[in-house]
Amino acid sequence: MQGTAKAGIPAAERQSAGLKAPLWLFRLTALAAGMAIFFPPVNPGRISEKINSAASLFTTGISRDTITNSMGRILRSQWIQDQDITLLMIACVVTMVGVLACAAGACMSLGNRKMRKTGLILPIAGAPVAGAGLLLIHKAYQNMTAHGEEVGKLDTIKIMLPDGFTVFCVFAGLLFVTGLIAFLTTRPEKDPAVKMEMEEKYRLFLMMLPVIILSFIFAYLPIWGWRFAFFDYKPGGAIGPENYVGLKWFGSLFNDPATMNDLGRVLRNTLIMSGLGIATSWLPIAFAVLLAEIRSTKFQRTIQTLTTIPNFISWVLVYAIAICIFSTDGFINSFLTNVLHRTGANTNYLQIADHTWLKMLLWGTWKGVGWSAIIYIAGIAGIDQQLYEAARVDGANRFRCIWHITIPGLIPTYMVMLLMSIAGILSNGMEQYLVFENAMNKDVIEVLDLYVYHIGIGQNQIPLSTVVGISKSLIGVTLLFSANGISKAVRGESII
Repeated sequence: MQGTAKAGIPAAERQSAGLKAPLWLFRLTALAAGMAIFFPPVNPGRISEKINSAASLFTTGISRDTITNSMGRILRSQWIQDQDITLLMIACVVTMVGVLACAAGACMSLGNRKMRKTGLILPIAGAPVAGAGLLLIHKAYQNMTAHGEEVGKLDTIKIMLPDGFTVFCVFAGLLFVTGLIAFLTTRPEKDPAVKMEMEEKYRLFLMMLPVIILSFIFAYLPIWGWRFAFFDYKPGGAIGPENYVGLKWFGSLFNDPATMNDLGRVLRNTLIMSGLGIATSWLPIAFAVLLAEIRSTKFQRTIQTLTTIPNFISWVLVYAIAICIFSTDGFINSFLTNVLHRTGANTNYLQIADHTWLKMLLWGTWKGVGWSAIIYIAGIAGIDQQLYEAARVDGANRFRCIWHITIPGLIPTYMVMLLMSIAGILSNGMEQYLVFENAMNKDVIEVLDLYVYHIGIGQNQIPLSTVVGISKSLIGVTLLFSANGISKAVRGESII
């Protein structure tokens, strides 16, 4: 029977779903185009092989040095006109502006009908702007090609029209067509009193979207670099079938005695320093409880501010402070010599390797305890105050309230943080150990992340450092899921 329904779906709903399809296609295209701005393989502005292959559309538009660092001779010899490079950069900026306008329209399309109708004007204008930017890129390509043929250096300049140009042309076309269809099929809001609004779930999503995109760019996109582990790659070289070596570098971790000794040493340092951090992970809780028990709000905020500020000081500045205190001419030696009149007080406490693990723990605690306590201070603020009032009625003193109410209320948060620390036991950072490292303490301060930096950047062994990084990541993921299983078995709650 033919009627107003088909397969149980009313015709009105089918029509509404059909109208929403172009809108969702527009949103997804805008998201893909916005992310592609930062993705080098689809850079439409790389119109010469001499332009850095790691340059994205964003980099090409804002960094002249990056796109011309391999064109010194070409520019000096005027095989490429300087104004063509300027035109290329302007074209990339125009293209980005158009894409970002479309992305803004996609965000506004998540609002009510009035906001959606207004927002869909942006892709109708932004897509042609992006198209104009692409035409300017093509104009720069034609100019460079014509000048290269004129000077007979076309093979040296290596002009090309990249695949990213076609990709962005498709993006611009899709954004315009889908945006226009969505605009025409969106009914205007007839009530002038209605304001442009957006549901809370969409507002929260848009607030998180930059974090999600940045996480993808800096946390997941670099996984593409894992391919270096399977090639005999040298810095500045290329990756291809001719230098593919399979699992050679993975085998070198176990076949080379020197590498095994180094790994054993850095794993010892890493596990001990991470273990010390886990053993003292209760300090932020204790500090948060002490802060919460301070009656003077002004004094409490002052202490919290003073203990949080060190977290925002770079390790380079921390090391500068350490030099002023612990170097040969630092405060301690000057105090011993000038005040206590001790002779031979010229020890450089930063150079010696004694108690290095303890020193690193103390510096890390001083820098991070205030910041780490913030989450527990928030947890204390969330505890029901009626529990404290009932405990005081029953005669409990401040210590009993802390022991039986505050600490149990913070234990779930502490357990999550503890299990996350266990999962990241091999990732204790690099900056702190890099600035404090010297020839005397290298054997006891070099952790896994610093070792990867040394062999990758210092010794140019990119494949081997990639293998170590991959192994560390896989072990970290394994530990994370193991910690999650332990949490679910012991506490009945999982952390992921």
